[in-house]
Amino acid sequence: MQQATLFEPGGLVAGVDEAGRGPLAGPVVAGAVILRPDDPIDGLADSKRLSARRRNDLAREIRTRSLAWSVAWANPAEIDEMNILAATMLAMRRAVGNLPVTPNGVQVDGNRLPDLVFDGQRIEGEAIVGGDGKVPAISAASIIAKTTRDGIMEFLDRIHPEYEFARHKGYGTQIHCERLQLHGPCEQHRFSFAPVRAAS
Repeated sequence: MQQATLFEPGGLVAGVDEAGRGPLAGPVVAGAVILRPDDPIDGLADSKRLSARRRNDLAREIRTRSLAWSVAWANPAEIDEMNILAATMLAMRRAVGNLPVTPNGVQVDGNRLPDLVFDGQRIEGEAIVGGDGKVPAISAASIIAKTTRDGIMEFLDRIHPEYEFARHKGYGTQIHCERLQLHGPCEQHRFSFAPVRAAS
């Protein structure tokens, strides 16, 4: 993996990534992580390439050993109001803004940057396609975003067991679509997404 080099030497760089752009239900969640250069975490990778157990183990390490981390999200109502791309950028902005330490730079997975102006000051940013597999801090952000979102969906499963959210995490699987047709959508569904709209 490459290390952050575009920003000032010795500066703090936050990796940022999201989880949950594609599902039909639940929030889109973003993570932001500033790793300690002197305490690398072994095994960081794109969260989608890791088993659930490995993701959870790494998430605990990231929360314990990183210099700073945060998670934030945009809820289904915000997704419906502004569209999923804008909501994803909002969640990323919130995650960066929630960091207890202000980074000198931000590296984001993908090809777009969120608004990085806070209190009139702009944080430098770089968008990196495939960054979750290239940059350790972005990998770490993808892991805490994914594990946080999975936890939210498992919680929502207890409130709405009829959809089996814990099983599919809100994605448009066959069982989810069947339950959606049977029960109709709930407030955790994204009504701007066509399958949900069709089941309303």
